[in-house]
Amino acid sequence: MLSIKEIDHEQFELCYELDSNTICLWTKNQWESEFKKRGVKVVALILKKEIIGVYVVHTIINEVQINYFSIKKRFRRKGYGSYLMNYLIEQCEKLNIEKLLLEVSETNSIAKVFYGKYNFLTVGRRKNYYKDGTDAVLKEKKLIK
Repeated sequence: MLSIKEIDHEQFELCYELDSNTICLWTKNQWESEFKKRGVKVVALILKKEIIGVYVVHTIINEVQINYFSIKKRFRRKGYGSYLMNYLIEQCEKLNIEKLLLEVSETNSIAKVFYGKYNFLTVGRRKNYYKDGTDAVLKEKKLIK
């Protein structure tokens, strides 16, 4: 059975484990502190009691910044990422959020194609943003027409 639910601080280690085996974005301390930030929601995609995907968003007034979005490797290319993204967009529309924002490594072609399916447009660039020296591409999706 597939479900989506907001998770709390008690699951931060599961999020760290998923991240460690996918995009390796945050340390364990960063994951723990993310749960403590005001306006941050951590949402999990759960299949048969296993967390297979997670997104972290930070809402600021009428904008949502996607800080993290990933699906476990063995569940990729099976529609789970689309399922989770569609859920996120629906939740934002219910809250009258005007736009979604994110950043992605310029070398992450799979993510750029994925976000392109949802009409995220490139709106900027952060030079040498990641540890390996690659740029972050800033993307935006407008929700309210």
